[in-house]
Amino acid sequence: MKRLIFAALLAAGSAQAITPKPAPVQAEPIAIVGATVHVGTGAVLENATIAFSDGKITAVGTAIDTAGHRLIDASGKHVYPGFILPDSDLGLNEVGAVRATVDDTETGTLNPSVRSLVAYNTDSELIPTLRFNGVLIAQVSPGGGIVSGRSSIMQLDAWNWEDAAVVADDGLFLSWPAKQVGRYDWSSRSFSYVENKNYRQQINTIEQAFLDARAHAAAGNGAHPNLKLEAMRGLFDGSMALFIRSNDPVDMVRAVEFARAQGVERVVMLGADGLLDAAEYLAQNDIPVIVNGVHRLPQHEHDQLDAPFQLPGKLVAAGVKTGLTYPGENMNGRNLPFIAGTASAYGLGREQALTMITLTNAEILGIDDQLGSLEVGKHATLFISSGDALDMRSNDVTQAFIDGREIELKGMQQELYERFEEKYSGK
Repeated sequence: MKRLIFAALLAAGSAQAITPKPAPVQAEPIAIVGATVHVGTGAVLENATIAFSDGKITAVGTAIDTAGHRLIDASGKHVYPGFILPDSDLGLNEVGAVRATVDDTETGTLNPSVRSLVAYNTDSELIPTLRFNGVLIAQVSPGGGIVSGRSSIMQLDAWNWEDAAVVADDGLFLSWPAKQVGRYDWSSRSFSYVENKNYRQQINTIEQAFLDARAHAAAGNGAHPNLKLEAMRGLFDGSMALFIRSNDPVDMVRAVEFARAQGVERVVMLGADGLLDAAEYLAQNDIPVIVNGVHRLPQHEHDQLDAPFQLPGKLVAAGVKTGLTYPGENMNGRNLPFIAGTASAYGLGREQALTMITLTNAEILGIDDQLGSLEVGKHATLFISSGDALDMRSNDVTQAFIDGREIELKGMQQELYERFEEKYSGK
């Protein structure tokens, strides 16, 4: 009897935790009318219409023929491109304290053959929390080691990873070793830098891996290909980007020089601290960056309190192509639009900040031909908000579409909110 009761309780809890069912394909042409359309390129269209059919945008403007379309009245509301979240462990890490739900890191130092694609969990309960704020696309990337593995770009409403994939194996992630590593002394409550004793060995490991990969790529496919080296082939023909994680300006320059010397065609820098000091070099060498630390404390005691908030604007002013992401655990990815909102108040215009998490992120990830802006021919991946999507006080996503499919916005958190709001608000 006790077993039956336990099974019933378990089933009830599981039912509560079920994620929303993926939406069916778009069945009819749809036109959103009367909206303020934020194109994603910096342009804003007032009282405009955006039409889409078969998952693709067919018209954007103020004089659009909507005959035969299902009309959605968005008067007084805003339409945005779906926000794009780079370098996330979404779908790989559910609950950090529960080891069985964490699959974002592989053991070992060199793991180029690791694919986040096949580990991505489309049933993650965290995915609806991102969609609820307009984040509809994510680059899912692995961590750990020096060469962490390959990322893939996923849309956030799918039955399985095959359906979710927008671009499979879009990039390889490399954590460049720091020559100086930080150390905190609890006795004196002071922070200092000491020499990384393993630095030369770590650099030698990277150099040998890339030399072997270049030789393997030049030799072509053999009868028995080396899976690790084969996984790096795309770096040398431009089909895959190299994403370098670093926070030291000197290390950033070393990493870029190394990648260029190895014949890597596409390089992207990921970091926060140190980016501004390396900005001139990055701009001169056309290296795009993704800032992963805006809502944080300053790095140095002499820094201004708002130095992290100013960083994106200063990088843009220096001529660096700059995208944004939200660091830390995947649950924080829902706050992506709000760091753009912060950046807009510290040196950037509102639409310029919006572009960072839409078109610029798409360009850096190599998907701007499909996503990132509301233009004819691109995927109808967009959402409607009754307020400013970059302002947490007013952003209220009322409808969202991925490839023209109207997705369910409610997740477990929203259901719990409504459940207890009814109890305690006196309704």
